[in-house]
Amino acid sequence: MGSRITGALLDALAVLSPVDCAGCGSPDRALCEACQLELEPAVTPRSLPDGATVFTALRYEGVVRRTLLALKESGRTDVARPLSASLSAALDRAAQPGAEFLAVPTSKAAWRRRGYDPVALLCKRAGYEPARVLRSSRATQTQKTLGLDDRVLNLHESMRSRVPLRGRRFILVDDIVTTGATLSEAARAVRAAGGEVVGHAALAFTPRLFGSSQSLLGSSQSIP
Repeated sequence: MGSRITGALLDALAVLSPVDCAGCGSPDRALCEACQLELEPAVTPRSLPDGATVFTALRYEGVVRRTLLALKESGRTDVARPLSASLSAALDRAAQPGAEFLAVPTSKAAWRRRGYDPVALLCKRAGYEPARVLRSSRATQTQKTLGLDDRVLNLHESMRSRVPLRGRRFILVDDIVTTGATLSEAARAVRAAGGEVVGHAALAFTPRLFGSSQSLLGSSQSIP
């Protein structure tokens, strides 16, 4: 009964405010049932190039990639909730007593373009209020076209803490892990301010870096 009522409400809403599925383009749903199934998390610990461990929930390809790009590049905040459900699974695995979740900050240019911070938004929709202690301290190039070494150089000293962090422990959170350069720079900024980084979590990982098994620390665990 509940699902039929929900479907009827979504149908009515689609008449008033037409929308297409961010994952496949089918009409009348922000994310159709088939695409929602593609967001089923499989939380896996992965080793980053600097030796840190990051818990990831999804592979950044297909429906996942299109849905996340819709959030980040097309203003589709209506898909934040289903994406946040996947992120929540990774956050739960990374959580440690007394540690705060810290959303890796977006660049100033990206904030001006979007009007919101995707990582912070996903954390909030997942039920976590992220610490907002880091800020972008200088302009950087887009990371998309850069190799591993250039990504590290591009981001080096590009973040800074707003306040002293001595005595505080953090789990860093990002949306997509490609080379780990963003998480490494955020960790550097936290430590420079006296804080401690005790974990990492991300919504998705890029298969071209990790592949199906590269850098795995353990077998994937599906979250019901």
